[in-house]
This record gives sequence, C-alpha cells and structure tokens, in this order.
Amino acid sequence: METAALAYPMLVLIVLSVALLVFHILLQGMLATRELGSQWNAGPRDGAREPQGILAGRAARASANFRETYAGFVALALALAIAGDPSGWGLIGAWLWFVARLVYIPLYLTGIPYIRSLVWLASLAGLAVMAGAIIV
Repeated sequence: METAALAYPMLVLIVLSVALLVFHILLQGMLATRELGSQWNAGPRDGAREPQGILAGRAARASANFRETYAGFVALALALAIAGDPSGWGLIGAWLWFVARLVYIPLYLTGIPYIRSLVWLASLAGLAVMAGAIIV
C-alpha cells in the first residue's frame, strides 16, 4: 500500500501527460481542418495535401517536438513509479518536464524565439533530474 501511495503522484503526471498529448493532436488537427476543410479531415487524406498556414505548421512542429521527448518521459516516470522516489527529486523533475512542455505550446504558436528554446531546455533538465533520481 505504501508503494502505491508513493507511485500515485507520478501516475497522475503520466495521466496528465497523456492529456497533453491528446491536446497536441487535437490542436494540430483543428488548425489543419480549419485550413483544409472538414471534407479533407473526414476523408482518407490520400493526397499529399498539407496545411500551409503558419499556425497549423507551428502546431504540427510543436506536436512533433513534444513526441520526441514523450517516450523518455513515460519510461522515466514509470521507472520512478515502480522503483520509488524517496528523495522526491524524480517528481520535481517530472513536474518540471510537464510544466515546460505546457508552456512550450503557446511560445511556439506565437513564434517567440530564445525563450521557447530555454523552456525546451528546462524540459530536458526535468528528464535529467528524473534520470538522476533513478540512478542515484
């Protein structure tokens, strides 16, 4: 029971991360559909037609960027949930990753440079803290 209680905050973060993944997918789809139309969205999308708008492109790139680190986050979060996180640093790193990934979306959509890159680095730092909590 005690192990389950320690794992619970990490499991909540995993669930929140799935919600963030779904948000990325829905945002990208909504912006592409707004540009290409609902008939395109409902169809088989056989052609090489891609949205050309700035927001749709940024949403697609932000989503791809999210997915580049997402598997690592899930793996580290599950490892921490299973092995435990007695120091609490793993949970801090997980929250850092999650909040940075959340903040990254509007920064990317609005095209804000440098700060966006710093936020991305903060998300990587969160993963590093999670990994450190497992190794140490």
